[in-house]
Amino acid sequence: MSDQENSIVLFQEKQIRRTWHNEEWWFAVVDVLAALTESKNPAVYWRVLKKRLIDEGAEQTVTNCNGFKLLARDGKMRKTDCANTAGMLRIIQSVPSKRAEPFKQWMAKVGYERIQEIENPELAAERARQYYRELGYDEDWIEKRLQSIIIRGQLTDEWHARGVKEGLEYAILTAEISEATFGLKPKDHKEVKDLKRENLRDHMTPLELIFTMLGDESAKQHSIKDDAQGFQENKTSAQKGGKAAGEALKAYEKETGDKVVSPSNYKQQIKEAKAKKKLKGKKDK
Repeated sequence: MSDQENSIVLFQEKQIRRTWHNEEWWFAVVDVLAALTESKNPAVYWRVLKKRLIDEGAEQTVTNCNGFKLLARDGKMRKTDCANTAGMLRIIQSVPSKRAEPFKQWMAKVGYERIQEIENPELAAERARQYYRELGYDEDWIEKRLQSIIIRGQLTDEWHARGVKEGLEYAILTAEISEATFGLKPKDHKEVKDLKRENLRDHMTPLELIFTMLGDESAKQHSIKDDAQGFQENKTSAQKGGKAAGEALKAYEKETGDKVVSPSNYKQQIKEAKAKKKLKGKKDK
């Protein structure tokens, strides 16, 4: 997946910037508004709309818009208000535009699928499995990736229950586990694999996924054992969990003579799978 494909999505030939954060897409609000309203100055439109949302009692929607640095037209990285799917749906509801309807319909479909998944978690697992199959992953890798998602979810649930705040604090604890396990923070691990905005875990080898799961599971167990409360105590537990996984990793490398951290990635595989799917779609038409 190229950096361009990863950071921009098209809606009716309009470019909408996006970024991956906390396992979900966040969309540039001004780009969505520009596509829906054809405003000559979407930044001003957004400032006015923010005030209207607050007046309507939707202050939380505005507060939950995160500022991410995205590539601007002048070629510079500039801080831009972004909203996730739920936040964007609320914003679109306040936009008087017929062009908003396709957005609403798509998001309603996504929301309905999410409700189905909550009622039947097996649907979520099967959708994820099919998603990875379409990207060319083999069944062994897929099973490990899905298991890593489950273990990660259990860990973050534990953090949430113990007073750790989502966002920055989750990211810091994740980096602590990664550094103690692999000797690399996630951003450094991505550099080894020549990744930028891609999801690191989607480009891990099966072996890397195994030790990632061990680090996450060990961190969770230490949080429970230590009865860690709040960020600082859970940081200590995360370091302990990562250390345990790191010691196992070193033992494996010493025994086999193989390195666990690999520079390989699945970018070419994903690119080819998407091209094949696109070609098939054209033939079907």
